[in-house]
Amino acid sequence: MAGKITALRAQTKNKGRVNVYLDGAFAFGLPDIVAAGLRIGQELSDADIAALRQHDSLERAYDRALRFLSYRPRSSEEVRRYLAGKQVAEEVASEVLQRLARAGLVDDAAFARFWVENRTSFRPRGASALRYELRRKGIGESAIEAAVAAVDEDGSAYQAAQARAARLLHVDRDTFYRRLGEFLRRRGFSYATARDAVERLWRERSGDTPESLSEKS
Repeated sequence: MAGKITALRAQTKNKGRVNVYLDGAFAFGLPDIVAAGLRIGQELSDADIAALRQHDSLERAYDRALRFLSYRPRSSEEVRRYLAGKQVAEEVASEVLQRLARAGLVDDAAFARFWVENRTSFRPRGASALRYELRRKGIGESAIEAAVAAVDEDGSAYQAAQARAARLLHVDRDTFYRRLGEFLRRRGFSYATARDAVERLWRERSGDTPESLSEKS
């Protein structure tokens, strides 16, 4: 495979890449920033070519990872699984993850905080459910516990139950308690936390708020 560079041509569909020709035949493609270090007439050994191809594999995998991260933050394990699904070699994926970590683009502790904050704001979960979700994303236990420690479970349970309670305006007390309690437990809230939230919402529905009770007395 060793040979002399006879042409360096920008790819038609990807101006950021250059086709390298050795001895008159196409050999491989490279990012333009890497190809800039080559010149026509330069002799490449097998080792040179292997190194260039390895560099190209790394850059292409890194670009893929950046696109994957552009949609939302990801855990390192999510990025690893994604790259594996794209047939990226494990050693290349590991190098990409190290590079992303150095750039601050992958940080499992920060991801865990993001995940918990996002859930709390939009789809509240109990601590046990949050732990389960984060473990599935490959987050370590210390990062999980640090992120979950800030969760106000009582407030999250109440928030999660409010919209569901609005659908139960015409059911009796037992049905209200059962359906809303089951809903909260599916969201990972403990029995006691779910019970307190359901009781609070039932009192509000019945008009028995602390303020109304004091007025009645």
